[in-house]
Amino acid sequence: MIKENVLKKIEQREIVVGVVGLGYVGLPLAVEKAKAGFKTIGFDVQEAKVDMVNAGHNYIGDVVDDDLKEIVGKGMLSATNDFSFIRDVDFVAICVPTPLDMYQQPDISYVKSSTESIARYMKKGTMVVLESTTYPGTTEELVKPILEAGSGLVCGEDFYLGFSPERVDPGNLIYKTKNTPKVVGAIGDEALEVIAAMYRAVLDSDVHTVSSPAIAEMEKILENTYRNINIGLVNELAMLCHKMNINLWEVIDAAKTKPYGFQAFYPGPGLGGHCIPLDPYYLSWKAREFGFHTSMIESSMMINDRMPEYCMERASVILNRYKKSLSASKILVLGVAYKQDIDDYRESPALAVIDILKGMGAEVLFFDPYISEYKYKGKIHQGEKEMTAELLQSADLVMVTAAHTNVDYDFVQQQATFIFDTKNAMKAVKNRENIELL
Repeated sequence: MIKENVLKKIEQREIVVGVVGLGYVGLPLAVEKAKAGFKTIGFDVQEAKVDMVNAGHNYIGDVVDDDLKEIVGKGMLSATNDFSFIRDVDFVAICVPTPLDMYQQPDISYVKSSTESIARYMKKGTMVVLESTTYPGTTEELVKPILEAGSGLVCGEDFYLGFSPERVDPGNLIYKTKNTPKVVGAIGDEALEVIAAMYRAVLDSDVHTVSSPAIAEMEKILENTYRNINIGLVNELAMLCHKMNINLWEVIDAAKTKPYGFQAFYPGPGLGGHCIPLDPYYLSWKAREFGFHTSMIESSMMINDRMPEYCMERASVILNRYKKSLSASKILVLGVAYKQDIDDYRESPALAVIDILKGMGAEVLFFDPYISEYKYKGKIHQGEKEMTAELLQSADLVMVTAAHTNVDYDFVQQQATFIFDTKNAMKAVKNRENIELL
């Protein structure tokens, strides 16, 4: 009876949606739910985000400004920092951060505290979906017992619980939340049916159902571990090809002409973003519970984690050619975002590169057309306001660590003494006398 009632409310757009966490995953999801005709309430602990959403002011690149203004203006989307809003919702998506702690182990405290708060106010018939990336088993081993204990309700009888991994690629001009295929796993057939129906009512893409939350959790880990391992491979090849005086970028361009059996991955100063650098640690941590060591995954992580230090070593060698020591040099870093053409610097390897260079005594400045300042290890670091000829000429070395397409690289080449391009951002520059590739 509960299932039929929920499905009817989905069809008639009577479901009230709650989204816990209004960041890069949560806000786009909340916007799409509201645009699809579901009244949506977002929650965030940061009062500034709540105020901005309620004022219709966008702060996420993947959200269209006018869309946010329109749905807020119509009363379809609002935000709060009071968890009692859960009393009024029928569907809750948990989209909170799942970082690593100082020991590189999963920090699921945000998931745990959010779930505890949801349990206090949850009513019968509620659908709860965890979207935060985590280790396989989280939904059934952590979230389910907390919800049952805190609410007095029984999973599968009184409420529905599932896992649907977020798939957000900041800056992607083709695939957004609405048109990216969704994977859903849930506890029980009824939960799977109603949760999948909820996503199908919102998305213009396939909703692929799997037999359990653990399958969906592992699927997400697989997606990003696959990328981590392949990037680790090309990063190791980059170090080898440098010794062999072979241009790896040209090698990859040649290899990707093969129409089958090869997918291009590229080297760089390390891994960045909200998933790829972190997810393999979740899996390797969980694997130890079963006495299993993920040797290939751990090897790729070690290679990728070493890249910022390798970039420092390469910079030192370049400077030595000009009889300059690293500790007495001025280095300009171009780009601190973790990927091109976005303002997101989460886990950006450029921040580690800068920190290592400064630790070696270098004077380091940075310019990023999308990021005027960043916070790292508790400190705010200010960037240069403009990339001028004087700024480029004053640097002993310019290091490119993000391949932003709105940077005039011909100008950089003309003004800089020497350039270490870790992203092949300057591939179109014809005069390459002062450019060295990773």
